[in-house]
Amino acid sequence: MDVWNYLEYAAWVLSALVAAIMLIDLIKVDTTYDNELLTSSREGELELTQERHEL
Repeated sequence: MDVWNYLEYAAWVLSALVAAIMLIDLIKVDTTYDNELLTSSREGELELTQERHEL
């Protein structure tokens, strides 16, 4: 095996590790926070009220 094969395997391992970290984080966030909190958008509401130009 040459260097490129080792680099290819290392890239696959690294991508699997990143996917596992993302999955663990997804589970942790899903069990820690309520769905209503995660889908709320207070910043969007503030921007909407600031963009209204009522004369």
